[in-house]
Amino acid sequence: MQNRLEVKVSRVIALIDANNFYASCERVFDPRLVGRPVVVLSNNDGCVIARSAEAKELGIGMGEPFFKVRDLVKEQNVVVRSSNYELYGDMSSRLMDVLEQFSPDSEVYSIDEAFLELEKSAPGELRKLGAEIRDRVRRQTGLPVSVGIAETKTLAKVANHLAKRSRRAESVLNLVESSYLDLALERTPIEEVWGVGRRQSARLRSYGILTALQFRAADDDWVRRKMTVTGLRTVHELRQIRCLELGQSHAHQHSIIVSRSFGEAVWSIEELRAAISHFTTRGAEKLRKRRLAAAALSIFARTGRYKFQPSGQAGRSGQAAEPFSGSVTVDLGLATDSTLELMQAAQQAVSAIYQPGIGYRKAGIILTGLAPSDNAPLRLWDTARYEHERELMSRIDAINARHGQDTVRCGIFQSEGRWLARLDQRSNRFTTRWPEVMTLR
Repeated sequence: MQNRLEVKVSRVIALIDANNFYASCERVFDPRLVGRPVVVLSNNDGCVIARSAEAKELGIGMGEPFFKVRDLVKEQNVVVRSSNYELYGDMSSRLMDVLEQFSPDSEVYSIDEAFLELEKSAPGELRKLGAEIRDRVRRQTGLPVSVGIAETKTLAKVANHLAKRSRRAESVLNLVESSYLDLALERTPIEEVWGVGRRQSARLRSYGILTALQFRAADDDWVRRKMTVTGLRTVHELRQIRCLELGQSHAHQHSIIVSRSFGEAVWSIEELRAAISHFTTRGAEKLRKRRLAAAALSIFARTGRYKFQPSGQAGRSGQAAEPFSGSVTVDLGLATDSTLELMQAAQQAVSAIYQPGIGYRKAGIILTGLAPSDNAPLRLWDTARYEHERELMSRIDAINARHGQDTVRCGIFQSEGRWLARLDQRSNRFTTRWPEVMTLR
């Protein structure tokens, strides 16, 4: 078994994570929800995708189909909101803007999480800095956050996990040179360790490794054999040896998926083109934001449980023997992050996949073959046009970031249609739509 290593570091990592992010965004603009159980539903109000702490205490599970908890929701007076991704995305941007005030070295890890690299100082000073981050985010955005500080990203995740659950910590926990580090690792179940997946945690438990503390003490050769170099990297991070710098994660992102169930069935190729164009635009934006380029684009479209003929055609009252599902993949030749190039490929794929007389209930795109856009192969032809498109995309992204999503968009798709999700209980988009801005009377 390995002995614990003492490592000298000059900079430390803070992980800031918004608490119950979607529910907290709803509460910012409706203070009446504070203290009440709140759930947020997926597209078409199908499943629970976010819960306030009060809703969790009622036993409402993540991913629970809404119809299964409808009676409990009514009985316990739970507030229900449809997903409001435009609001959540804007609130995420505001959160990240505040965090950048504390360090120029940051990594946005998810919509509600970010890592910051901070100068190392006395443990008490780091604790005060964490509290200042917590308080400034609350003042400037209204969002509650938890702050975990440690020598490595994995330990910062541990600190943040415990900060959320400890009243004594008051949402801030610093594990740098802390005498409580071993206790913190002992209280962290192995499945809560960042970088340990579900299958890996089950395997480790079968070997008697139940906590992060036990995993830290595991033999290096044994860990490498059982979990490859990725698992060994996690063990070293638990030993305060930094292996993951900002911008690095445990696994390379292999694909980007943008999909949605439709509010109503889509019958015409024009409607399907509009939906796929919308998804392609969102996927291209994600590529550019993450500085990636895609080498292939796939689209898929599916019916519901049964496929029917549209109104006025024979067979509408009957049902098909099998639901329809189709997909098409387009090899882009050269990796790209251009909305225009991706859109052209997507529209070719729509023509190949569409079948008249079928009511599609869900569609989406998958971008694969991802690689850093800066390393994309140079083009022998049309280099000037491609660079012009990249500059154009950059300008459009900047305009949309400032003035709201789809302020500038490709004219091929409409901003509204039957393919839009049903969001009957969505709150106002307070920060991105002038007609929905909060007003005082």
